Parts: sequence; structure tokens; C-alpha cells
Amino acid sequence: MHLFEGFSTAFALQNLLFALVGVTIGTLVGVLPGLGPATTLALLLPLTLVFEPVSALVLFAGIYYGSMYGGSTTAILMNIPGETSSVPTTLEGYPMARRGRGGAALATAAIGSFVAGTLAMIGVVFLSPLMSEVGKALQPAEYFAIMVFAFVTVTSLVGDSVVKGLASLAIGLGIGLVGIDSLTGQMRYAFGVATLNDGVSLVSLAVGLFAISEAFSLASRGPEGSTPIIGLDGPVWMNKQEWKRSWKPWLRGAGLGFPIGALPAGGAEIPTFLSYTIERRLSRRKSEWGKGAIEGVAGPEAANNAAFSGTLIPLLTLGIPTSATAGMLLLAFQMYNIQPGPLLFESESPLVWTLLASMLIGNVMLLVLNLPMVKIWVKLLSIPEPLMVAGILVFSTLGVWSSSNSIVDVCLAYGAGLVGFFLRRSGYPIAPIIIGALLGPLLEEQFRRAMSFSQGDWTIFLTRPVSAVILLLAVAALVAPAVFRRLSKTKAIASE
Repeated sequence: MHLFEGFSTAFALQNLLFALVGVTIGTLVGVLPGLGPATTLALLLPLTLVFEPVSALVLFAGIYYGSMYGGSTTAILMNIPGETSSVPTTLEGYPMARRGRGGAALATAAIGSFVAGTLAMIGVVFLSPLMSEVGKALQPAEYFAIMVFAFVTVTSLVGDSVVKGLASLAIGLGIGLVGIDSLTGQMRYAFGVATLNDGVSLVSLAVGLFAISEAFSLASRGPEGSTPIIGLDGPVWMNKQEWKRSWKPWLRGAGLGFPIGALPAGGAEIPTFLSYTIERRLSRRKSEWGKGAIEGVAGPEAANNAAFSGTLIPLLTLGIPTSATAGMLLLAFQMYNIQPGPLLFESESPLVWTLLASMLIGNVMLLVLNLPMVKIWVKLLSIPEPLMVAGILVFSTLGVWSSSNSIVDVCLAYGAGLVGFFLRRSGYPIAPIIIGALLGPLLEEQFRRAMSFSQGDWTIFLTRPVSAVILLLAVAALVAPAVFRRLSKTKAIASE
């Protein structure tokens, strides 16, 4: 019933136009090399500030979906993954493009994303209200433990070093402490800057860390760092044999991506790599792998899109983003003073159901829009990098200025851009910083509430069974990568 009401609002001409504009702009910017979904959303985030909340979130949802699709184009035609979850796509998609089957690779990526995204969104529609009821029953100790688990898994999945991931997370948590303490009213770490009394502008931080730092990275790379583009010779479609080889990986990818993405500690990296491994083991054409097996594009792309859709469940029902891209969507909610969580489906029911309906509509728009226009998007890949860098910096500056009319926030964005640039060069992941800054205040609030209920007894986190189990899982997630690396090195030495 609520979904039908959401469709009635989403099908309003104004909102349909916003959804269409969103998926178009999201794809247009997301297809540019080096700009992944999170960077695209950060760059375009200020655009939504001038609209009403419903229309703005419909527009942003379209950008969210469009930017995810755009990354597959650069992964297949330029061997440049927009995010780590797109790496499996490059392993088979780029060799397919070099063999002249780039059109088929793009087609299976687009149709697989549509199939998996639609199935996952249906799952979101049915499971989100149930997860909201579970969220209402959570006590502060459990809420705190879930956020710790999410922090640990996000930092352990991005980058090559858990220590560097945790260091980035610590930076984000420190940024979240800036401003007035909500409980005591004391000023913290504002250094006398009045603009920081309400905390660091998360819009400026996100634009700086993702968009401006990406522009600096592109500029530092120089012409010699550019990657040749493989053109599209044939139609953007699949033959009968490729259809037959793709539909099962689409379904398996959706089945892997959605449940893992829906976990409070999910993300798209695990299901995409897992899908690639499974498809390779199930394949009867072992010799094609590494040379352009279409199953290696179909499965991971479906898993990637399903996982991105699945992340909406912990985001909407618990207020916990499990990726940088989901963090941008959370930031869009917060700009309109809407805090996702267990009460969202009650307090903002028309808005959230319109948002879910618009995502289903936007998924259809993406398929109809992008298959005929792929060759147009491909032409965007030839934009000279100096023009791209200049465009990113101009839009970033205008976006931050329009959101706050504060030169301090513009300087903050460029400062964050420089920090992000040096962190990227040093191998430190960016995603934990923005997630830490977004969730840091909420983590502190839940910790203080739990300590207040227990009258200062910190063992409440261990004596409550659910909280204790979640924290044990967090410890296991923190230790497991190091253990696996040590075992792999031991096996490698033994085999020599």
C-alpha cells in the first residue's frame, strides 16, 4: 500500500523529470575516467540543495544509480575501475573490448545491473520495514556494537592495509568531534573559528576528499599516465550464445550481492570478487578466462549493483552507511535534517516510499536510456584531462560556495582535497574518513547513552549477549585479514 502511494508521487511529471535528469547526469559524470560513484555523488551533491526534499532525493537517487552504471564503461573500455568492487569487471571486460566484443560486455553489464538492481530493490521494499522493527528493539549498547562492527569491516575491506584503514577512520572520527558537544554544550576543536561551531561542513569535506583530491590526482598523473580507449566497432548487444551464458550469472550475482550488501557491515567488494570466483569455477570454458569470458562481466556487475541496492537497508533502517557511496546518500538526507534510522519509515513515510519507488523507476530509465546512448558516453572518454580537471575544480568550488556562501567552507574543501590527495598517494583509503565523520557523533551519542543506562559500567557492552557477539565478530573481522595473509605467505613459502 505504501509503495503504491510512493509510485503515485514518483510518477508525478516533476519527479519523473528529476529522476530522468538524475540518471542522465549521474551516468554522464560517472562515465568519466577516474570518477567513481562516490566521487560523482560528492561532486553533484550541492546541486540538490535548491529543491524540495522529495524532489531533491529523487534527483539524488537517480544520480546514485546513474553513477554506478557509468563506472562499468571505463572499467571495460579503459581498464580503469571506478571502485575496488569494479576490479573483477576489468579482468574480463577489458580483454573482451580488445577482442572487439566491448559492445557485448557493456550490454551484459547494463542488463545484468538492471536485473540485479530490480530484484534487489524488491528485496529492499519488503525487508526494510521489517528491519526497522528490529532497529526499534535495539538498545544503545547493541547500536554501538553494530557501528563498531561496520567501522571495522569497512576499513578492513578497503585498501591493502588494515592499519591504514583504521588510521583513516580515526581521522574521520576526530573530524566528527569538532563543534559543540551536544551533552555539555562545550566547544571542541573549533580553534576560535565561528564557522566550525556547528562542526565541519560534511558537504565541503566530501567534495574535497573525493572530487577535489581526484582532480589533483589526475593533474599529477600527467599525459603519460593516460590510458588508451578501446572503441566500439559493433553493436552494443549480445548474440544468442552470449545471452545464454549471461542470464545465470546475473541471477547468481544478484543472489550473492543483495544479502551481503544488506548486512550492516556489507559492501560490494566481497560479493563481486566472490561472484567472479564462482563463475570461473562453474565455467566450462576455462581457457577463455583472462582473455574475455562474458560470465566474468555478467556475474560481478550484477553482484555489484545488487550489493549497492542492498546497502539501502542498513542505511535507511539503522542510519549506517557501509560504503562511501551510501555515505553520500546519508549526507543528502542530513542536508534536509532527515536522519535515517528505525523511525524513518514512520516519521518520513511518504518521502522514503517515494524514494524507493523512484529508484525502481530510475533503474528502468537507465536501461532504456543507456543502451542506445553508450556510444555517446564513450565519446566523453576522449575529453582531455586538463579540461576534466578544470571542470571538476570549477564545479566543486561553485557547489561548496552555493551550499554555504562561506569562504571558510571553500578553503576547507580545498584543504580536504590536499589531504585526500596525499593520503591517496600514500595508500590510505578515503572512504573510512567520510564514514567516520558521518557516524562519529552518532557513535559517541550511543556510547554515552549506554554508559548512562549502566551508571558508568563499561561491561554493559560485554554482559548484553547481542552486543558481546557483535563485538566478537568485529574483533574477528579485524584479525581475519592478517591471519589469511600470513597463511597465504606460509603456503607460498612451503610450495617453493
